[in-house]
This record gives sequence, C-alpha cells and structure tokens, in this order.
Amino acid sequence: MEKQPVVSLRGLKKSFGRNLILKGIDLDVYPGEIIGYIGPNGAGKSTTLKILIGMLPDFVGEANVLGFDIREDALEVKKRIGYVPENALLYEVLTPMEYLLFIGRLHKMQDELTERRAMELLEIFGLKTHSDVRMNTFSKGMRQKVLLISGLIHNPDVIFLDEPLSGLDANAVILVKEVLAKLKAAGKTIFYSSHIMDVVEKISDRIIIINQGSIIANGTFEELKTQVQSGSLEHIFQGLTGDNENAHRAEDFLQALK
Repeated sequence: MEKQPVVSLRGLKKSFGRNLILKGIDLDVYPGEIIGYIGPNGAGKSTTLKILIGMLPDFVGEANVLGFDIREDALEVKKRIGYVPENALLYEVLTPMEYLLFIGRLHKMQDELTERRAMELLEIFGLKTHSDVRMNTFSKGMRQKVLLISGLIHNPDVIFLDEPLSGLDANAVILVKEVLAKLKAAGKTIFYSSHIMDVVEKISDRIIIINQGSIIANGTFEELKTQVQSGSLEHIFQGLTGDNENAHRAEDFLQALK
C-alpha cells in the first residue's frame, strides 16, 4: 500500500498586505521522514511552519496535517503535533516544572505523567537542579531547552522545529541531533527549518530549498549535490539561491575597516 503523506500542501500562497510571501508551495511529507526546510531570510520558511501549526489561517491553497484540513480542524492538528520556535515568550515567572505542567494540561495529560516525563527530560538536558527555579534567571540556551521539552513532552507524531538549536551550546546541539535520530527511528515525522547547514545536511532524509516564496529544490543531499555538482550543502544552497558573492563581501568588509 502506498504511504499517505502526513503533511500535504497544494498551491499554498500567503500574503502580508501587498507582499506575497509564499507563491504556490506544493509539498508532501511522509511518515518517518526528517525534512530539512532551508532558505534565505524572508524566503517563507517560518510562514510555512506557522500555517502548518494553525497560527496563520488566512492563506490560499490547501494545507493538511495528519489527514486534517488545517483551516477546518486546527485544534485537532495542534493536539497531535509538537512545535519548537526559535524564540518564544515563556512565562518567565514560572519554574520549568510549573510551565511544563501547564503545557501538559493543555494536552490533557495527567499531572503525574507530565511531572515524571518533565523531570526525566530536564535531567537529560542538565536542568534537573533548576526544575523549581524561576525562568527569568535563565540564559537563552536554558530557555531553549525548556522550549524543546515543552514541544516534545506529549510525544507528538509530527514535530515542527523552527531554528530549534538557537542559543544551545555545542554539547546540547549534539544531544538534540541524537534525539532527532531516535525520534525518527521511533517513526516520528520531523519538519526541520534551520540556517545551520551542516546539521540539516547530516540529519535530513530530504532537503527542501525555498527561495523568494517558491520551492527551488527538493531531494536527498546526494541528489542535490549531483544537481549542482558541489560538495557541501552550503555550496549547494549558494548555487541554487544565486548568492555566490559572500567571499567578495567578506573581503569588502575587511577593506571597509581600513
């Protein structure tokens, strides 16, 4: 039997005022895939994710997640997905445990289950001793770890990540990469948007490159490498988006300082 996509987009368009951000996105994501979704600033990455998680209902085209029309059944989608943004407003007067209990209750989880998972996940991320400390004292990296836990604590089937490594130290980045690999092995589907090319290259089953609101590449790393005849995702990205001037810009930057 042919696999049915867990995420399906058809003719997706989104404007802000007169500015057309998404210009007709067609995309299918299948169970157990890790999709790397990359593009320059302003390409439409975060806009796509916000539509898929039900934050931007005013769009043109079709968007379905886990068989639900995101316009008609946004709440059903939100019950079943996890989302980790680059920056989010945590309730900083709360402790991590209080915040995660709040998240668990939103997902109709029993407090006992939430507390057990929260303590285990906080320990894995090195935050167990801070479980009852107010988060207004936390660094950006510590807050990002709490965000990651909050997006995964209900064990969602589909996980949307928008620059999830923002602010994390090197060891935490390695840990997250290993966690994503284990989630994939457990059958989870991961939609991963990031500017960190080496991570996208290593973890993604398929890489989608979006530029100026349109998908310009869709394939495995090896397929994209053959298409552009380049050895790294950074070079592939530059070749496909037409931005090959960075070396000259860096030299101009140094010249400007003289």
